[in-house]
Amino acid sequence: MAEDLYSVLGVAKTASADDITKAYRKLAKKLHPDLNPGDTVAEEKFKEISHAYSILNDEDKRGQYDRGEIDASGQERPEARYYREYAGGPGGARYHSSAGYEDMGDFSDIFGDMFGRSAGMGGRGPRGGARFSMPGQDAQYHLNIPFLDAVNGTKTRITLPDGSTLDVTIPPGVNEGQVLRLKGKGHPGLGEGPPGDALVEVGVMPHDVFKREGNDIVVELPISLEEAVLGGKVEIPTIGGKVAMAVPAGANSGQTLRLKGRGVKGKGDQLVRLIVVMPDKIDDDLKQFVEEWKKTHAYDPRRTMKEQA
Repeated sequence: MAEDLYSVLGVAKTASADDITKAYRKLAKKLHPDLNPGDTVAEEKFKEISHAYSILNDEDKRGQYDRGEIDASGQERPEARYYREYAGGPGGARYHSSAGYEDMGDFSDIFGDMFGRSAGMGGRGPRGGARFSMPGQDAQYHLNIPFLDAVNGTKTRITLPDGSTLDVTIPPGVNEGQVLRLKGKGHPGLGEGPPGDALVEVGVMPHDVFKREGNDIVVELPISLEEAVLGGKVEIPTIGGKVAMAVPAGANSGQTLRLKGRGVKGKGDQLVRLIVVMPDKIDDDLKQFVEEWKKTHAYDPRRTMKEQA
């Protein structure tokens, strides 16, 4: 892992949270293993940027990193731990963690609980007291997935910084920024405390063809002048595969056709917005036809605009 997480993402230390997210998404789209099958270099770089983002995208962790309390791997520096635990100032240090155990009082109180003043905490400890147990902290990860995997659902695997893996089931229709909770897949607990959970924040990579509006899928479909005038059957992509769709005669740019039930999770629809595309070159035959046609069929497409001006 590189020493400077900011340089991994190619941003300055003063970068805003939005700038960090934009930089990560740009790199993730380029380096994602699904887009670079067999490329081990790209895979390693993808792991690096994902890890860097997991820290810099978390306000608390970024603050700890900037203050030197944790290193680039996310591990607490020994000197930071010493300062927090033993140099907390008058009244003793106070404990805080992302797992929600905060403001637990003086360490003298904690040790008192560990050695006899807290009941129901597990087995017997020194001096006949209860053995100290604590649930493990939640582990936080960020996972970027392709657009189609997000809308259709999939199973994938995260490679963690320590080389271990975590299997994740992506439900159909997962949203950008949605957090998936994997029970018991976080950090181990202390004593008889249960492990924490893994919290996986999902990022969705954009698609070249499909866009999402709620549960609807939006596609812009170019059609020819002939198809716009005469209508006809055209083949169109959907998130479930290609289908045939009828374009009505007299179709126009901006007109939206609806494919029922072809949206996210079968609940939404696919909205097909038509775009009439002229030929690359206007030949003499087309020019002559339009010249003759407009003599008896002229119309003003900007009439409504003029009336409202």
